[in-house]
Amino acid sequence: MSNSNLNSLSNNNNSKYAKQEQQLYQHLQDLACQQDPEESIGNFRTLFIDASEYFIPEIWQTIETIIDADPDEEEFHNILNRSCYILINRWLQNPQLQKSIPELVDLFQLKPNGLPPCWTSKRVRTLIRSFTETEKYIALQRLAKMFIRETQENTKIVDRKLEKLIDRYPYLYEHCFLNDESTDEEQQEIQKIRQKKQQKYEIDLSKYITYQKLPRKSNSVENPTLIRDEELNEAVKYFTKKVDGSQTLRDQAQQFKTFCYLTCSYLTFKDGLYEYLTDTIDYGYSKRQFNRKLYHKLQNTWSDNNTQKPNDSLILGTCKKMLDFLVVESLEQPKHFIFYDLINNLGATVAIGMLLKIVLFCHQAKPYLEKNSLFCLIIIKELPLVKFGG
Repeated sequence: MSNSNLNSLSNNNNSKYAKQEQQLYQHLQDLACQQDPEESIGNFRTLFIDASEYFIPEIWQTIETIIDADPDEEEFHNILNRSCYILINRWLQNPQLQKSIPELVDLFQLKPNGLPPCWTSKRVRTLIRSFTETEKYIALQRLAKMFIRETQENTKIVDRKLEKLIDRYPYLYEHCFLNDESTDEEQQEIQKIRQKKQQKYEIDLSKYITYQKLPRKSNSVENPTLIRDEELNEAVKYFTKKVDGSQTLRDQAQQFKTFCYLTCSYLTFKDGLYEYLTDTIDYGYSKRQFNRKLYHKLQNTWSDNNTQKPNDSLILGTCKKMLDFLVVESLEQPKHFIFYDLINNLGATVAIGMLLKIVLFCHQAKPYLEKNSLFCLIIIKELPLVKFGG
């Protein structure tokens, strides 16, 4: 990390201890560069968890100065978070050192050694305890889970809780591992991890699909997903076959995209979107309630704009409304009735296919789906495609 990056880390509105933050971050950078992870973790524990008898008195004095300035909890939590990432970012550059990341994060679950020798120590320990209840620390825990020992990581996951599955979904990394206080460097490191995981998953899936087409199969290529081989093969066929004998899902999406820009009114666009989403739905299911609810939802979406020619903003907003309708109204109101109903009656592949149809013709809706809607999908079913519309 360059000095300019360290300066940006210590860009704190409270100038009373900005200099001390700079000194602390520089010291941690030195530890990361000069010591092995075990040593760095030991010193990190002494400085923050035990908060006593640090081997460099001047660094402990910087902590005292910061605490004497009476920072509020959030300010000190930011310092802790950034301190962790200085070590983590260094270790991320070397695959052999990445196993140390969970050890660092787990430090915050340990009890300090001995009684606090002074008021500063007592205050630091109190702030450490409250840090473990923040979203910043939860994000660190999620990141740490990606670097558990390889033997554990390669074991088929039985417990399908969200936190056990996040590492399998690279498009969730920014939403799960970063927060509003994340620095540019932290964001860049997470993006690098995402790209690496994304590429590996795609290569593994491509190898498996190719292997399935060979006349003689060996056990050397494993199914990279958590769903059964038969289910995966059926899903791949569904997403790549020609739906009506002449067009794939991607072809249909491109055709509908052209329709969107030629249509004269928003009302006509909504009618077209209704037909586009329902044309592959089993008639026996659609004639009951689903089609009626979908049509009603569309007709009542921004009806004041019905005579207006649809623009990119209106199309994107409508797609977001449809994703909410199909998956979950919001994280504040996590009701999944329609999505559960689709899964139970049509199967996961067809249900996910409807979401895919939306983001194939409206790529701008993809980040919204990734951020707000995929959590329930992960819990219900392993997605056979690693990314939507890519």
